[in-house]
Amino acid sequence: MNDEKSLKTLTMVVYALQAVGFIVPITWIVAVVIDYVKKDEAAGTWLESHFRWQIRTFWFGLLWGVIGAVLALVLVGYLVWAAAGIWMIYRIIKGWLYLNDGKPLPA
Repeated sequence: MNDEKSLKTLTMVVYALQAVGFIVPITWIVAVVIDYVKKDEAAGTWLESHFRWQIRTFWFGLLWGVIGAVLALVLVGYLVWAAAGIWMIYRIIKGWLYLNDGKPLPA
């Protein structure tokens, strides 16, 4: 039980790092490294879905960020960046709320 409590706290810290990542981008990297290092410890628990959620948020956010950068040359990229930002904020908030309620995220 203590391991689960510390994993839950760590998961909350990762959500906070992702949120801070909009101001200090390096924290996104720190957050995803923590997820990869600790994801085996979360395997088989309800927190596993949060680790998967956070990792996917990072990689899809990076993908859309790169696509937005390429498309910024034709101005459409700014809309892609805005949409990606909103999507990432949604995922951070939804994950944090589910974590607070002690619920796993849908697959």
